[in-house]
Amino acid sequence: MALNIPWFDSSRDDISVQMAQLRKKLSPRGDVVSEAGQRKTMEIFGKPLTPQEVVAQICQDVEEKGLEAVLDYSRRIDGADLTLAELRVPEEEMAEAHRQASPEFLQAIRHIHDNIRRFQTAILHRDVEVPIEGGYLKQRYRPLQRIGICVPGGAAAYPSTVLMTAIPALVAGVPEIAVVAPPTANGAYNRDMLATCYEIGVREVYRVGGAQAVAAMAYGVEGLPRVDKIVGPGNLFVALAKKRVYGEVDIDSIAGPSEVVVIVDRSTQTQYTALDLIAQAEHAPGASILIGHERDVLEAAVDTLDAALNRLERGEWARQSLEAFGAVILAKDVEEVCQLTDLLAPEHLHIATSNAAELEEKIHHAGAVFLGNATPVAVGDYAAGPSHVLPTSGTARFAHGLSSNDFLRSHSVIHLEQEGLRRLAPDIAILATQEGLTAHRQSVVERVEP
Repeated sequence: MALNIPWFDSSRDDISVQMAQLRKKLSPRGDVVSEAGQRKTMEIFGKPLTPQEVVAQICQDVEEKGLEAVLDYSRRIDGADLTLAELRVPEEEMAEAHRQASPEFLQAIRHIHDNIRRFQTAILHRDVEVPIEGGYLKQRYRPLQRIGICVPGGAAAYPSTVLMTAIPALVAGVPEIAVVAPPTANGAYNRDMLATCYEIGVREVYRVGGAQAVAAMAYGVEGLPRVDKIVGPGNLFVALAKKRVYGEVDIDSIAGPSEVVVIVDRSTQTQYTALDLIAQAEHAPGASILIGHERDVLEAAVDTLDAALNRLERGEWARQSLEAFGAVILAKDVEEVCQLTDLLAPEHLHIATSNAAELEEKIHHAGAVFLGNATPVAVGDYAAGPSHVLPTSGTARFAHGLSSNDFLRSHSVIHLEQEGLRRLAPDIAILATQEGLTAHRQSVVERVEP
């Protein structure tokens, strides 16, 4: 079956309109739900609800009823009949998973741990002191006290998500880290995930997923104290729940499905391009966009892509995703390639060209950038050091990927001697008087008047 991926030619198609439509399809707005999802909603709630309404109901119930609602939704949605005593994974169960893990797996975890720690430590904010006449100013950074991490557990298990979220938090000095994962074989019962938590020092893991897990961490319930920030990926309901509880707690982002833009030229190896596009599409859904300014190069890449889909285990899933959410874009020249990529502001940007570093300087909006044929996105997903939790749905225009600095809060420190206050007092008095805030003025003036 030939791959039917959409093609766009910038000389005749309005790419901005096409890409806006694509981003809308993949955004976490929650205005589209499958027939299976509709049936599940009717089964659980007894009436048709949008995903936003589902999340609102779950969050309200958890806020009002606490643990009772969390366990009730776990039973109705996940089929997990848990008690308070079973909610948290016992430390001995985690230790046993660690003991039974293969030496090769643990060695890989340790190597990746070191890579992530090295990078996240290097970029960590440090306190800054600025001397001024008659005193000093400081910007001081302190770790958050307690954070929560969402780890998916539906179609696959994700030890990598534990590494890419918990290690930056540990580098920042966060003392309490709670991991939530669905009560499934790929979630909180997955031995590789539990072994990974144990290896890096995380001891709090809870068998709960979805919107009810986000609400439990935001509001706090019996057996699961509230957190200060929630991070990590999840499905549409997790994203909408994070959006709803923002303000009660901080969040990393409101993420949509994974996406990649791959830029190619005549130096790009088509077999690598095919795998790079499929790697994002196999998330199903995931957006894979191929862009270049030479038609024959793009055509060759698509031919190779079609063949590669037939030999990969998740090829059919990826094919459906490529046809629904993928695109091939023919730009008129290299400059337009960069302009269109900036317009897309992708989560992952792979510049697989001979002048990759040069193009990277011209592109401003991307969550993470991968340069050259020897740097597939999977390197960032699993092992390099920067977190794989990245801005999606075009939000790389203003958002950034998760890092150790996101687990710090900062505050300023101001210290003045009498000399320093005397120097600032005239300006303060003028501005406070202009604003009519006389007590502000007098709190300064009376300290410096003879």
